[in-house]
Amino acid sequence: MTQFLSPQHVSAIVARRGLAYVLREMARYIEDDFRRWPQFDKCARVATHSDVGVIELMPIADSKLYAFKYVNGHPANTRSGLPTVMAFGALAEVGTGKPVLLSELTLTTALRTAATSVMIAQQLARPNPRVMALIGNGSQSEFQALAFHHVLGIRHLKVFDIDPDATSKLLGNLRDLPNLTIEVCSSTAEAVYGADIVTTVTADKAYATILTPDMIDSGMHINAVGGDCPGKTELHRDILSSSRVFVEFEPQSRIEGDVQQMPPDFPVTEVWRMLNGEANGRVSRSDVTVFDSVGFALEDYSALRFLRDEAAQLGYGESIELTPDLKNPKNLFSVVRAVDEVRRYSAEIADILH
Repeated sequence: MTQFLSPQHVSAIVARRGLAYVLREMARYIEDDFRRWPQFDKCARVATHSDVGVIELMPIADSKLYAFKYVNGHPANTRSGLPTVMAFGALAEVGTGKPVLLSELTLTTALRTAATSVMIAQQLARPNPRVMALIGNGSQSEFQALAFHHVLGIRHLKVFDIDPDATSKLLGNLRDLPNLTIEVCSSTAEAVYGADIVTTVTADKAYATILTPDMIDSGMHINAVGGDCPGKTELHRDILSSSRVFVEFEPQSRIEGDVQQMPPDFPVTEVWRMLNGEANGRVSRSDVTVFDSVGFALEDYSALRFLRDEAAQLGYGESIELTPDLKNPKNLFSVVRAVDEVRRYSAEIADILH
């Protein structure tokens, strides 16, 4: 049997454990897995692009577990009542190929993206950051805000979105949060001014320039989340040129991240090397650091491990027969024959009763 976790199961884990706990623990799982980066069999995601969005498959494995995520990105989906991002994924045993977990990953992707952001910011931001600018107030915004509030201690959030309804939604969702001041700004420049950390989570699939060099002060950490596929950017290239840039998996980021604007030899650092002390992170308080986040399969692997462990401890989820349960593993046809025998038996009973 395979364990199945629905969106309701994942929501129940969050409700039972608390969002702060989930974000901290998921960040810890992600960091632990990044630190053992060489143990994984990795590749860039397989993407099918269209004029309106993208559908992707994201696989990864170590010696024990294989994981994959199916995920889409369609910015216009909200016009037809669908989320911009929808996802599901699985864990399987490498030794047997048996699927052990099938889970929703729409909610979980938002959680793991925020957890990854704050885990990297713990390493790269200046000590004791208190003010964060949040540019883009869509589906990912609350998760980013709460991760940086609960884990990194952000107390002042400056927010901006070109859609005032998105900002109203954010304010409504975070209205009861103590110890967090939210300031609504009229422009990106106003939001960024005075921020220790700038998080960009815009959705449009376009070569956009959300941040320009004149907005950036020395010592800022930029958490660039929205530029995550070919033809989609958020940062002016001159910001990258004058910053220390960190990426998840360089071959994927060169195609999908903000660094797609830069020449092939533009220097970037994979975060696992920084975490393991093989490369420098922030060198001085005046450094501008950029996490060019595109999302990588390792983070989904970590999130699935976290869900598996939490669900087992709490007794959440349900068992489903995703693959046939065979008495004789060499006789797959027995499944068809058994169904046929049930059908014939039911027909015989019906004839007798009539």
